[in-house]
This record gives sequence, C-alpha cells and structure tokens, in this order.
Amino acid sequence: MSFEKLLTPQSVAVVGASANPSKVGHAVLNNILAGGFEGDIYPINPKGGEILGRRCFTSLAEVPGSIDLALVIIKRDLVLPVLKECAQKSVGAAIIITAGFGEIGPEGKKHQEEISRFVRQKRITMMGPNCLGLINPWHKLNASFGQKLRDKGPIALISQSGALITGIQDIAAAKGQGFSLLASIGNKATLNEVDFLEQLKDDTHTRVIAAYLEDITDGQEFMKVAERVSKTKPVVVLKSGRTAAGAKAASSHTGSLAGADAAYDSAFGRTGIIRAQSIDHLFDVAMGFAYQPLPRGDRVAVVTNAGGPGIMMSDALEMAGLTVARLDDATRERLEKVLPPAGSPHNPVDVLGDANGETYGKAIDVLLASESVDSVAVILTPQKMTEDKATAQAIVDTAGKYDKPVLACFIGADMVKPGIEILRANKIPQYPIPERAAMALAEMVGYARFKNRPLRTVDRFAVNKNPVVKVIRAYRAKKQLEIGEADAKTILRAYDFTIPPGDLVTSVDEAARSANEIGYPLAMKISSPDILHKSDVGGVKIGLQSASDVRDAYELMMLRIGRAQPDADLRGVVIEKMVTGGREVILGMKKDPQFGPMLMFGLGGIFVEVLKDVTFNLAPITAGEARRMIEKTKSYRLLTGVRGKRGVDIPAIVENLQRMSQLVMDFSEVDEIDINPLKVGYEGDGATVVDARIILHGTE
Repeated sequence: MSFEKLLTPQSVAVVGASANPSKVGHAVLNNILAGGFEGDIYPINPKGGEILGRRCFTSLAEVPGSIDLALVIIKRDLVLPVLKECAQKSVGAAIIITAGFGEIGPEGKKHQEEISRFVRQKRITMMGPNCLGLINPWHKLNASFGQKLRDKGPIALISQSGALITGIQDIAAAKGQGFSLLASIGNKATLNEVDFLEQLKDDTHTRVIAAYLEDITDGQEFMKVAERVSKTKPVVVLKSGRTAAGAKAASSHTGSLAGADAAYDSAFGRTGIIRAQSIDHLFDVAMGFAYQPLPRGDRVAVVTNAGGPGIMMSDALEMAGLTVARLDDATRERLEKVLPPAGSPHNPVDVLGDANGETYGKAIDVLLASESVDSVAVILTPQKMTEDKATAQAIVDTAGKYDKPVLACFIGADMVKPGIEILRANKIPQYPIPERAAMALAEMVGYARFKNRPLRTVDRFAVNKNPVVKVIRAYRAKKQLEIGEADAKTILRAYDFTIPPGDLVTSVDEAARSANEIGYPLAMKISSPDILHKSDVGGVKIGLQSASDVRDAYELMMLRIGRAQPDADLRGVVIEKMVTGGREVILGMKKDPQFGPMLMFGLGGIFVEVLKDVTFNLAPITAGEARRMIEKTKSYRLLTGVRGKRGVDIPAIVENLQRMSQLVMDFSEVDEIDINPLKVGYEGDGATVVDARIILHGTE
C-alpha cells in the first residue's frame, strides 16, 4: 500500500477527462490544473485530442511516462477493466470517483467486491468508490470535483460524505481556516478511516484529525489504532445516525436498551476520541486544538467588558465541567493595579464597558501569569467606546508570551468584524457565544487528561471455565440459543457470582421436597425459554413459607401459564431461597456487531423499565471504568444512601461488572446476558444474582 503515491503523487492521470464543462471529468481536471499541481498531468479519453490545453491520451498504456495516481471517472462497468490497465502500467494508487457500487444494493456491492479483490491482489492503493476525491493543499493537489484549492492549515478532514467536505471547506474559508488534507473515502472498499488515522498520526502538517463517519468498518481495529493515534494528536469525530438502533429489539432488557450509538460513545471515550455533536462543534473543537496549547488543568479565568456575558460564560464553564478559577490574593492585587477603580478583580474579571485594548491586555497578562489560572477566555461586546481591533491585537500579543490557551468570544457581527479578522489571522480561536467557547475548552481539558491517563489495567479473576464449557456444548448440541435461568446461574457461579441456594424442579412432589431442603422463605419462578417477563403471566411467586405453599403455587402457576401460553415450552420451575434487603440493579451485556461485548448497568424496577437510567461500556473494563458506569447513572445517589438511608455495597457491583466483562471476553459464543435483578446488599454484604438469562450466538 503506497500512501505516498496517493497523497503526494508526482504524476496524475484523469481517466474520464472531458471537454464538457458540465461533466465531472472536466471539473476534476480543471481543479488539478487550477490548483497549481506541479507534477505531470495526463487526461485520458478514448477520443483523444486536447482538453483544457493538455494533450488527451486514448488510454493509460499510451502515456509515455510513469503514473503514480489514477483518478477514475467513468461508467461503473468499465472501472475494473481500467484498474487492470492500471496494474499493467504499474500505477501505484487510484481514486474511484465513479458511483453505482455498494451504495445502490446487491448488484453494485458485487462490482465493489470485485474491484476491491483486484486492487488488493495487485497492491494498488485505492480510495473510494463513490467519492468526491482528495485535496492536499500542501502538495498543491486538488484531485476532486469539489471547490477550488483553499489555504493550507493544520487540520485534516476524513469524510464518508463528499458533499459535506465541500460545505465544510466553504465554512472554513469564511473563517480563514485551512486544511492539511481533505479525503472523501466514500464506500471504503479498501482504504477506510483506520488507514487514514495510521497515516496521519505522524504527518507533520497535521495537528488535529477531524472526521465525519457514518459507520466504522472494523470496530476492534479502529479502537486499537485510534487509542494509539489519540496519544499523539487529537481526533475529533462527527458520527451521524445517532438515533438508529444498533440492533432491533432483542429478547432482553440489554438488547432493547443498547443501540449502536451507545457502543460508539463507549469506543470514543475509551480511545480518547472527541465526539462532535454538530459541524459547529467539530470546527470549534478543532480550532482550539489546532492553534492553542493544551491546558494544564481545568481552572479558567474570564475577562469581560460586560457583566451579563461574564455570568453566562461562568455558567457555561461550570456546566461543561470546568472550574471558574478562584484567583489568589497576589493575582487580585496585581489586577487592582491595572483595572479602573470600578472594575472587578474577581473572576469573571470585569474591565468595564469603556475598556480599551491596553486595559484588556494588562488584565490578560496578569491572569496568564497567575499560578491559579490554567486558561483564559476573553469576552468583548461592542459598545460605543469599544476598541475591538486594539483589543484583538492585545490578545494576540499577550497570548504569545505564555504557554496557556487563550480563547476569544467577540459577541456581535459588523461592529466586531475587524477585531475578529485580526484574531483569525493570528490563530486565536474565536467563538460567537460563551457556550461554544466553554465547550471547546472543556474538550481540550478532557483530552489533556486522556493523554496523561495511566495505563489501563484490567483485573483477571481465578475462575473455573469447565462448567461454562459443558453448558454451552450441551445447548449447542440441542441447537438451542437461549440458556435458561438454572443453567445461566451455573455459568455465573463458575465465575464466582453469588447465587442463592435453589433447584430446578419438574413436579409438585419434587418442588415440595427441594423446598424443605433449601429452607424458607422461598421464591418460585417459571422456567421457559418462551417467557421473557415471568411476572406478566403469573410466573413468579415470592414469600412461600411452607411445603403446602409451594405445592399450591406450583399447581396454580402451571395451570395459569398453560392457559395463557399453551404453546410455551415449560421446563418446570426454579425454587430459590429469597434474598431480602438492599436494592435491585440490572447488569447486562449485548454483543455489538462492530465493537464486541457491550456491558450495561442500571437500577432495577421503574428505573430500567420506564426511566431507562442505564449506562454502557465496552468490555473489557477496569475497576475504575466499572465504578464510573455506576456513578454516571442519574440515580447513583440512591445507591450511596440519602436522607439517613444506608448505602449499598458499591464495590460488589464493581466486581460483578468486572466478572461479567471477563466472562464475555473468555466466551465469544455469548451474545447477550441479563442479570435482572442483581440484589445488592448494604455496605459489605455483597450482591446476589436473583434472575439471569444468557443467549448464545446464532452460529458456532
């Protein structure tokens, strides 16, 4: 694979070049010429002749020199023959702009697989098909049918949408923002986001990698590469399709609550990727990373010439998880010397409405020099006496003296435009409202913490895998995917989950005999792979105090369920010693098709059924990640104890999540797990599995 010939070719052939200005082949050739590409350019069209002042060759074979990169803009069915010509000509890389492949259905997918197999076999580096092309401003290469070549810059953009690239490029031009690379990866038949992450990791022109993705080709490989790249430079991703379910409602709570978006959130969080919520957010964050140093901490000082916006910024900082810096005495004393008498030396620092550029500059200088400040946000509102240009220049001059981030928030339009132009020209990130500045700064702080994060350590517990292997083999032999409660608990017991004493029984006499052996009070639950919610059909009875209670409950349960669901596969009932005290929580796992086992935690009862107060993380998890799953639920305080009530055994939940994580990593056959409920005792009392279900993958 030769990225060099794709990104920095010395010669380019445009297969499908056209003299017709309305054709894509004309636009691509024109863009290459207009961009000032300094290598050899070969238009290719069977008609020959001349296009845009260049000799047009009838085929690749007719070209006298070598070709590094071929741009292919022809009918779909001709693409493979042209790629065969590329192989004969020893072309190193190809960009297939032509559409009509995997995006249109099975027939197109078949063609896409054919060209993919061929280029892999011939070791041709291929981007696309169905893409806009590629733009490398540092190489004066505009190999696309998008906009004209714009300014160079430190941000690389990878996008599955070519149209989005043209829109973002236009927005960036208005902001004075340039790019190091713009790559439209289209259908990703060979090259995908992982390949570009690897390539851009060490690219000296790129400080920030931004991406628009609709899916990820290989989730596991993406996570491995993304974490390595994120340790070197920030990666900001705008991932669309947030509301689409990752899988259709599955036969468990976890399956119905877990969507693909939760898996992407977990994957991005694990690997240090910043997830953009919008195009504005993508730009806001990328500009901060591109032009400012990383903050050493989360303490932010605010300089403003108006009280209201200063308060708004303070609110935005706090809501973004940052700290409005508490200024030390020495810093306040220095501020008092440079501020007008009515100004405020407290944070937010108010320089007053008539502040000139010099006053702003002195205040910013004091704050950047302070040990109690990690970054500075500067607000300016246009008033009659406001010096927007002088203030902007003061920000530029002062920020350059310190290794701390400075972000500007000039609120307005025409009245502050000259100042904003100075900020942009000097690479000071400018935001139109306080909330966007605060959010960008929060992402920078979060990324700095990620870079300093210690190495993840996943605990391994001593377990007995043999019972798990036996249960899975038995169900495979019977071609059954759903493991019932009794066998599911056998699996969990092998991984040292606490299981209450119990038994699966198939007759009323057996139920009474087992009940006397287990002891009272007891719970009775129907055992059937066809019944998901047992209580809805009368399949649960609790508080059984005697053998006669057990007999009555058994007979009534079988009668009612037999009438309600006559076709259900009834395998008897499970009787167990009742677990009392503590709180009910739910632990689950659903295998995500891209990223693998995804764990779930939430409170039981109404919290999971109605409020859906659950959190997710991808296995394997560390103890710290398991604890954060618990802490991120809205109802976390109920677990720790409120208004005099005792807190539950949080470390027991953490350990159970870790054990589940180890189980699903050890046995890839497991597709879903539901432990609902896990009864968590009070501090030090541990946690007990009350009910559980396990579903195996549909294939061996």
